[in-house]
Amino acid sequence: MLNIETETQSAHHAAQRVMQQEGQALLAMAENIPEDFDAAVALILRSTGRVVVSGMGKSGHIGCKIAATLASTGTPSFFVHPAEASHGDLGMVTPEDVCILISNSGETSELSDMIAHCSRFSIPLIAISKNPDSTLMRAAGFKLTLADLPEACSIGMAPTTSTTLTLALGDALAVALMEQRKFQPENFRDYHPGGKLGARLSLVSQLMHAGSAVPLVRDDMPMSDVILEMTARGFGAAGVVNAEGQMTGVITDGDMRRNLEGLLSLSARDVASADPVTIFPDSLAAEALAIMNQKKISALFVVDAQKIPLGILHIHDCLRAGVA
Repeated sequence: MLNIETETQSAHHAAQRVMQQEGQALLAMAENIPEDFDAAVALILRSTGRVVVSGMGKSGHIGCKIAATLASTGTPSFFVHPAEASHGDLGMVTPEDVCILISNSGETSELSDMIAHCSRFSIPLIAISKNPDSTLMRAAGFKLTLADLPEACSIGMAPTTSTTLTLALGDALAVALMEQRKFQPENFRDYHPGGKLGARLSLVSQLMHAGSAVPLVRDDMPMSDVILEMTARGFGAAGVVNAEGQMTGVITDGDMRRNLEGLLSLSARDVASADPVTIFPDSLAAEALAIMNQKKISALFVVDAQKIPLGILHIHDCLRAGVA
């Protein structure tokens, strides 16, 4: 009969051992970045084509992720399966491109046609392998050599440490290229319009109410008219503007409660809170939501650099869009 407690402890220890071993391998590679890394980054930056990534088996799975990360962070890239490349997909790879071929041993036979294609058409080749004397590495103009460290599995054969190092090296390439390209959150948003991430990267201008929907009142408007305007728009607030159209204050339900005595005899400027919290239209909606939560307010007026009101954003607009 199995001892459940003993089996659980054994699995726990195995998990710790694997993570510690792979973590130590990553730290070791961080202290010994491949010599051609900087040159490989410069090569990709100069390229007018795309980065074509290929590998077989587990290396191929890692290659798919590397290509996807590059593509989503400003470096056009795609994965080509080496077997499919030998049956026509080599036509996807042009002389303007850069190839990254991945093989832990450097002797993966399925990559031979890719290597020959790169050589024939003078396509720059970046190789990732732990074997610096392998066929792949000898053919490559840029060599990203992995640390030759044991795999983390108990038999020392299943790709574990090696794939972790390869994945991290791909991430390092992508991040280095991002920084060199000055890749910004708005660029990232362009490639991630869908789902939760797309919502969090929405701009205020995409979610705000504009035009006649914005509750705006003159600073000399009687409070009886201000109340009508606020009620009609339904945001629980009104922006107060001066004769030049600049926003000088905001009136909320709270401001009216604080001025109940003689309220209808007052004008907008008498009740408004000066220097209201505002936001620019090109700010992230997530930033607007954070401000509203911090200030404990339910709406933000959107203004330009001259404090001319352009719109209003309600906290419910952010929540409906999935920004939270």
